[in-house]
Amino acid sequence: MTDDMAVLDVAGISKRFGALEVLSDISFTVTRGETVCVLGASGSGKSTLLRCINWLERPDAGQIYLNGERIGINNGGVVMSDRELSRVRTRIGMVFQHFALWPHLTVLQNLMEAPVQVQKRPVAKVREEAMALLAKVGLSDKSDAFPARLSGGQKQRVGIARALAMKPDVLLFDEPTSALDPELVGEVLVVMRELAREGRTMVIVTHEMGFARDAATRILFLDRGHVVETGPPERFFVNPDTERARQFIQRYAAG
Repeated sequence: MTDDMAVLDVAGISKRFGALEVLSDISFTVTRGETVCVLGASGSGKSTLLRCINWLERPDAGQIYLNGERIGINNGGVVMSDRELSRVRTRIGMVFQHFALWPHLTVLQNLMEAPVQVQKRPVAKVREEAMALLAKVGLSDKSDAFPARLSGGQKQRVGIARALAMKPDVLLFDEPTSALDPELVGEVLVVMRELAREGRTMVIVTHEMGFARDAATRILFLDRGHVVETGPPERFFVNPDTERARQFIQRYAAG
């Protein structure tokens, strides 16, 4: 795959919950190595968009493709079975707002579970890779700890390492710092900035404006379920195209 090929292609995605239209005709692509930060006020549809990308929520309209393979609908035009969806989701790393670690497993076991059980990879190799990932996120000394013994920042770094353990094509982050105490946010953003520098393909829903300004290759700005503006962060934050974006920046990104 060349760098300019779409890893993720989102085409015309719409989603309603009853009478409420949460997403309306959302379209964008993510090429290899891009860090796309999805911004918008609370209730703009950002988290629902991520959940539709990996079919944790079923879109009402539109298509999603991962490296050219349609997600959610198989080649026969039928909704994928849970087993088929599970296979596709192994290629989409998801980092959740509230960590979603298995409490009964140690940190190391959390990282190894899916690669061994789902991907059927050799235990010894998975263990070696998992320990390397823990070193990468600064948690080598926590491999035998259980999640209850970790701080929120440590839990989220384990969540990032666990997503990386699957060797995904794209990483999705759903407000990964919003559940953290302010003093713990920085340690998670350090890891995410490093992933961006490495050229990991990522879609990140975040309220961290400084991070988006520094680490994103592109901003996707949502308002009331619509893509209002998209472009490089240096343009979005300094000279946005729309009045709605200017209002958002004045309110949330001052300074």
